[in-house]
Amino acid sequence: MSQAVAKFLLSPLARLIYRPVVLGRENVPKRGAVIIASNHLAAIDSAVIPLLAPRPVVFLAKAEYFTGKGLKGRLVKAFFAAMDSVPVQRGTHRAAQAALDTGLEVLKSGRAFGIYPEGTRSRDGRLYRGRTGVAWLALASGAPVVPVALEGTEQIQPIGTLLPRIRRVTIRFGEPLDFSDRIGATPVGPVRRAVTDEIMDAIHALSEQPRVDAYNEHAITA
Repeated sequence: MSQAVAKFLLSPLARLIYRPVVLGRENVPKRGAVIIASNHLAAIDSAVIPLLAPRPVVFLAKAEYFTGKGLKGRLVKAFFAAMDSVPVQRGTHRAAQAALDTGLEVLKSGRAFGIYPEGTRSRDGRLYRGRTGVAWLALASGAPVVPVALEGTEQIQPIGTLLPRIRRVTIRFGEPLDFSDRIGATPVGPVRRAVTDEIMDAIHALSEQPRVDAYNEHAITA
């Protein structure tokens, strides 16, 4: 089952149950490569964005989601496969670069790729400093970046819970950011840092979360 079919089946049900507020859908380009850069509040974010976005969005997912055993394992695998999630290994610098390379391939194929610049979900609701992988993708692909702010997903699936709760969700899609004028600019490190900070500023303008000028170092595995 493709994401388009899953979205056709699940999106009306999700809208009926959760009554989401979706703002700025027109800001997402209808075709071509685009990076969807969002804040991250809950594991369920990677389902909420594809279900509510105006076009399919590919996210990376832990490889373990595709290898589970029993009925639960099969259901989890089927869900992430239906969301067109790409399995990746995590935990090392090499794995992180491999994940970015996978994202670049998605963008080169003209699709939308979703990424959380914070790296992992926020445990306290604050917006942490962005990691520069999102800038690497933007500058390597030339794709525009659409900043996204989620609100309420942390209430649907609080940390430590398995089954989702019924809470209202708001998702805001901001205007696309174009960094094509900085492709090839040097020095590379400061350029990537500046691009990442601009993306995080745009996410913050949409989410209005309290900000933290530090990386989110919490070890969250989902």
